[in-house]
Amino acid sequence: MATTPGSLFEDLKNALKDFKEFLDQNVNTIKPAIAALKSLVPQITELLDKLVELMGKLKDEINGLNVSAIPGLAEASEFTDKMKGFLNAMKTLLPDEAGEIDSVLEVANLVTGLPSLDDVKAEILGLIDAIIGHLNTLKSA
Repeated sequence: MATTPGSLFEDLKNALKDFKEFLDQNVNTIKPAIAALKSLVPQITELLDKLVELMGKLKDEINGLNVSAIPGLAEASEFTDKMKGFLNAMKTLLPDEAGEIDSVLEVANLVTGLPSLDDVKAEILGLIDAIIGHLNTLKSA
């Protein structure tokens, strides 16, 4: 999926919101299934534990990003946004370097999206907390 300028954290927020809304509507239906699955697939508990752990790590990363204090961030973001066009064109001319170019594009996408983080940070953190709560409810099945 192509990331448009400034949309990386908005995309993350939307994905988290979608997952949370699914859990809001279905956790009571899923919980008995999880309880039944524990005897058939004991790894289901590990799956839930890992999801909770990963959500915690994501929360820590988002919490640790204080982008408002970075001087010149808007210009750095514009710089990385402008480089993405020619990097994508380079993949056609240098197909053997596509993996390396994709790695650079991932960093460019992150930097390009940083200015939008402050706009959605609190909402992302709230969504993560809600999802962790739902996952813990499923773990208690």
